[in-house]
Amino acid sequence: MVQTAYFWPLDGPRQDLRPRGADVQKEELADMVDKEMAATSSAIEDAVLRMDEILSQARRDSSGVKLEVNQSIIGSCSDLMKAIHMLVTSATDLQRDIVESGRGAGSVKDFYAKNSCWTEGLISASKAVGWGATQMLESADKVVTDRGKYEELIVCSHEIAASTAQLVAASKVKADRGNKKLQTLQQASRHVNDMAAVVVSSTKSGQMQIENKNSMDFSSMSLIKLKTEEMDSQVKVLELEKQLENERIRLGELRKKHYKMGGIPMDSPPESEMSLSPGCMKKKPSDNNVHYSEAQHIFILLSRVSKSTCML
Repeated sequence: MVQTAYFWPLDGPRQDLRPRGADVQKEELADMVDKEMAATSSAIEDAVLRMDEILSQARRDSSGVKLEVNQSIIGSCSDLMKAIHMLVTSATDLQRDIVESGRGAGSVKDFYAKNSCWTEGLISASKAVGWGATQMLESADKVVTDRGKYEELIVCSHEIAASTAQLVAASKVKADRGNKKLQTLQQASRHVNDMAAVVVSSTKSGQMQIENKNSMDFSSMSLIKLKTEEMDSQVKVLELEKQLENERIRLGELRKKHYKMGGIPMDSPPESEMSLSPGCMKKKPSDNNVHYSEAQHIFILLSRVSKSTCML
């Protein structure tokens, strides 16, 4: 029986989500593998071509430091896309090798149906890689056209590295350790991780160059303009301080909820747990007005979780 699983489509997260469950026949499951692997490969090929178009647009619309930064970032993103394409190709080759060596006298469709959990894991991992590539493409386009944030590219790089690990893990489950195609896949995975790190590095460096150029060049400002900028900067500092204060309050409420769901009182933990906590008060609290440090609450939470685990 095929287990139920949910997948993200390539065209965006959480769109048209539907279960792939017991109603999926073994013929459909086998076709789904080939379809999703091919779709992922095609999406990445399109992304590579689109990256070249984005780079051409950047050369037309920008100059100076901005052009230098765009070329560096888009170039690293394009190299990452090519590395991902090699990864998917290697995963496809390994997957076919696994099926051919493992199906015996049975058909390919029988093998996929018999190993439905592995099959669905492979499909899910392939979708994750394809989705990460398309998100990287969209983020790069937005950054070049000043509609996006550099942080989006960094997040996409981390997501791609994670989905790459997922694809390798799903592919190697049924592969022999000495399989040469598995070794090729692992090498491709390392190359993807290296290229993702280059994207992060070039993005951070480019962001710093742009921010320094935009915010620290005061040479052409008049006295009035300098004073105006100074006041604007003070306003921004106050706004950011207020945002930070609000976020700290929100974090505190989240932690309170976390403690409450874990069954941990915020103000009077059991005496036995207090004695284990480093830096705790030696005296037993006489009222409910005693509050403990963040480190103590975390220690108490971990102690509770550890005890609960041991009882299972």
